[in-house]
Amino acid sequence: MSAEIPEIPDVTAGPTDVAVRVSDLATVVRADNAGIMTLDGTNTWILRAPGAARSIVVDPGPDDVTHLDAVLAEAGDVALVLYTHWHGDHTDAIDTMVARTGAPARARDAAWCRDAEPLADGEVVEVDGLRVEVVHTSGHTQDSICLLVEDDAALLTGDTILGRGTTIIAHPDGALGSYLDSLDRIGEVVSAGRASRFYPAHGPVLPDAHGVVEFYRAHRLERLEQVRAAVADGAVTAREVVERVYAEVDESLWPAAERSVEAQLEYLTARE
Repeated sequence: MSAEIPEIPDVTAGPTDVAVRVSDLATVVRADNAGIMTLDGTNTWILRAPGAARSIVVDPGPDDVTHLDAVLAEAGDVALVLYTHWHGDHTDAIDTMVARTGAPARARDAAWCRDAEPLADGEVVEVDGLRVEVVHTSGHTQDSICLLVEDDAALLTGDTILGRGTTIIAHPDGALGSYLDSLDRIGEVVSAGRASRFYPAHGPVLPDAHGVVEFYRAHRLERLEQVRAAVADGAVTAREVVERVYAEVDESLWPAAERSVEAQLEYLTARE
């Protein structure tokens, strides 16, 4: 089975809390929680095989009644709720979702599971003919996963790959070495022809999966070289590195950049 539609819609263009069909298998509802770290808002993905009654909901997002009403109106009978990682803009509604749907919740970390076991790397979850494969992609957080819907040629990337810009690797939960390994693993999935587009948790759908992986890797290695050069030039603290390397970035993002630099410094220290 291959789900195809003529053109992928811009899921960030319309109003929030409105269901947008992206393919025969995937619909997205964008939450009204736009911000510096959430871009246009959290994308809640609803996955369902054609003609099936039950669905899988991924990353319900904020515990906001308007958003959850829109998600559940589209999702119908929810068989399972999955979480790509623990950050609150993905998990805040976890107990409300359990109360409203009775569906179990599953994530890589047991702390974000309800009435179910943690997800295992490589596990295939199946609901009424819909198959979703778990791909452990730590780095953004230790518990980050992607979800492969091969019949849709799509990988739900959570915050590991965003629809716009690049993601943060925030020390100490985030780790650059793990993240680079995860990019390699995603690249293998793409190169094997199993996914050609990314469904991120923030920002628009990315139709050129191969190009995005290459961009992300190149960006990370470029930043790493800039951090190395800043240290060689006398920068000692993460803040001093940020002032040199992230000078063109809005200062409101510098605290996040500092945590990212700490992860890069840890990576360099371990290898040099």
